[in-house]
Amino acid sequence: MKTLIPAIMLTLASTNSLAVDPAMGKELTEKHCVRCHGSEVYTRENRRVTSLPGLHKQVRFCEQNLGLTWFDDQVENTATYLNLEYYKFGVTP
Repeated sequence: MKTLIPAIMLTLASTNSLAVDPAMGKELTEKHCVRCHGSEVYTRENRRVTSLPGLHKQVRFCEQNLGLTWFDDQVENTATYLNLEYYKFGVTP
């Protein structure tokens, strides 16, 4: 029992820290992404990104290309924001 409680607390703490925050993704997008290429790359007909895994991959590529050294949650937040706002992969109205 003494080891069970700390294990549960650790699990709960790690679960809360992994919550997706699209609002933070929006801030990161506005600060780092649209200053470089604007939002037209998300809305054009012939988009490079065609799937949710592809979107995550593209966000990571851009982050690394710009030397931003984001944490995984920042990439996740940004990809989630872009998906909800522009791409709509798996999003039902």
